[in-house]
Amino acid sequence: MGKNVLVVGGVACGAKVAARLRRLDPERTIRILEKGDTLSYAACGLPFLVGGTVPELKDLITTPVGVVRDAHFFRAVKDVEVLTGHLATRIDRAARVVTAVETATGEEKSFPYDQLVLATGASPVLPPLPGADLPGVTPLWNPSDALSMKQALDAGSVREAVVVGAGLVGLEAAEALVERGVKVTVVELLGHPLAALLDRDFGALMAQALRAAGVDFRSGTRVTGFEGEKGVLSGVRVEGEVIPAQLALVAVGVRPNVQLARDAGLEIGALGGILVDRQGRTSDPDIFAGGDCVQTFHALTGATVRQPMGSTANRQGRVIADNLAGLDTPFGGVLGTAVLRFGKTTAGRTGLSEEAAREAGFDPVGVTVTNADIPHFMPGSAPLVLRLLADRSTRRLLGAQVFGPGRGDKRLDVLATACACGATVDVLADVDLAYAPPFSSALDVVTHGANALRNKLDGRMDSCSPSELRERLEEGAVLLDVRSPSERKEQGTLPYDGVVSIPLGQLASRAEELPRDREIVAFCKISVRGWDAVGILKGKGFRRISVLEGGVVGWPYGLVRE
Repeated sequence: MGKNVLVVGGVACGAKVAARLRRLDPERTIRILEKGDTLSYAACGLPFLVGGTVPELKDLITTPVGVVRDAHFFRAVKDVEVLTGHLATRIDRAARVVTAVETATGEEKSFPYDQLVLATGASPVLPPLPGADLPGVTPLWNPSDALSMKQALDAGSVREAVVVGAGLVGLEAAEALVERGVKVTVVELLGHPLAALLDRDFGALMAQALRAAGVDFRSGTRVTGFEGEKGVLSGVRVEGEVIPAQLALVAVGVRPNVQLARDAGLEIGALGGILVDRQGRTSDPDIFAGGDCVQTFHALTGATVRQPMGSTANRQGRVIADNLAGLDTPFGGVLGTAVLRFGKTTAGRTGLSEEAAREAGFDPVGVTVTNADIPHFMPGSAPLVLRLLADRSTRRLLGAQVFGPGRGDKRLDVLATACACGATVDVLADVDLAYAPPFSSALDVVTHGANALRNKLDGRMDSCSPSELRERLEEGAVLLDVRSPSERKEQGTLPYDGVVSIPLGQLASRAEELPRDREIVAFCKISVRGWDAVGILKGKGFRRISVLEGGVVGWPYGLVRE
C-alpha cells in the first residue's frame, strides 16, 4: 500500500480525509494542495456571517477551542503538510504526478503520489446575463463573497437587494439581509420556494413565511439581466420590470469541478460529477474522490443523485480515509435530507417526494398532520406541520417533510433515521421517544403522523391534502368546519363558498343539515376534531366522510376573515 497520499482540495472532504487518515495511520505521508488561502472553513456558516449571527470570519475557521485551522495547525496537530495558493492543473496517472501552479508566483510544481484524493468541490452557476459582471452581482460561495457582502452592508450602501433563486443558500442569504434591515425581493423561476426540497403545499407554506417576514417573493419569474448606473448595480431586470437593487445575490445552483478529473481520463457520470464506487474510488483504483465534485446514490432507490452538502462531504471524507487505510468501509448513500431555518420557521425534508417515489416504482401513500411541538400548557409551544410518506404494500417509510415554528429539526432527524433503517410506519408509531413536557407531548407529532398514516393505509381514514381539496370540491364535496364561532373569527377560514359551520359539540344533533349524497370533508384548527367528526357522522350513517389534512394551521393558500 502506498505511503504518499496527496489530497487536492482542503475545505470539507479533503480536510476530513487528511484528519481521519492521520488517526488511522500515523506513518503515512499526507499532503494537501488547496487553491485558496482558507482551509477547512464552515462554508454553510457564510450566510450567518453576512447576517451578523457569526461575528467574524475567524469563527468559521477555528476549532471549538478557538485555534485557527491553518497550515500551521495542520502541520503541528495533524502532521499534514498543507500548501495553500496551489492550483492543481494536471494529473499524470502513468507517472503518478500532479502538476500545480503556485498562484502568487505562477511557478509550476510537481507533486508525486501513491494514492490521490480529489476533493475539488463545486462552483456556483452564474448565468451569462447582460450586466452579470457588474459590481454587486455576486454568489455567496466562499469567504471573499461573504466578506464583500458584509462590507457593503456595514457601509450602508445596500438598501435593496434581489436574491435570484429560492433554494437553501438563497433563502438563508435572504434572511441574513432582512436581519440587516435590507428590503429583499426573492425571484424564483419555479412555482414555489425550496422546490427541490418541498412539495407544492409545503412550498406554499414557505412562501407565506417569506411574505410574513417582509420579503417580496415572486415565483415563476425569470431574471433577464442586471442594470447599472456609472458601473454600479442599480436594478435587476425581470420580465417587464426592473427591481431596484444595490446587491443581487445569484443562488441558482452549483456545478461540480471535474475538469481536472476529466482531463486525466477519469470517468464522469451522467449528472456531471466524478463517478465513484461506494468506497470512493474513481475509475482509477489509486484515485479517490468525494464531496461536491462527485455524484452519489440515493439510499432508498439506488438512483444516481448529487447532494452538494457539507454533511455529505464530511461523511465521504471519512469513508475515503478508511479505505486508504485498508478498511473496507462503504458509503451508505444519501436521503436528500436538508433543513432550513428562516426567522422562527423550520422547513426540511428527508427521503423521497411523492413524485420521486412513484417514479422509483413505489406506491406512495402520504398524510399531513399538524400538532404542537410541546404541550400547549408549556411556554414556547408552537405548531409543526408534518407530512409522512410510505409505500402501500410494504408500509416502509419513504420520506417526510416538516414545517413551522415548532421544533422540527429533531423530528426530521428521527424520520431520517427511520428511513435509513427501513422502518415501517407501524414501527415508527411505536418508537419509545423521549417524553417530558419541556421537550414533547406524551404522543409526539411524529407518533401522531405515523398513526394517521396507519389509519389511512388500513382504510380506516380517508383524507385529502390541501392541494387535493380543490379536486374534491369540484367533484361536489362539502366542507365542514367543526370549530367554534370564536375560533373562526380569530383564525379565519378557508377561501371557499358554502363552508358549513357546525361546532363539534353540536354535530350529532345537527348532522341532518349535511347532505348524504355528497362527500363531507371535515376540518378544524389542526383537524383532530375533524377526525372526531368522521366518527360521529359514521355513527349517523354517513359513508363518504374525509378529513382535510393539517387543518387551518396547515393550510397554505390563504385564509379569509369572517
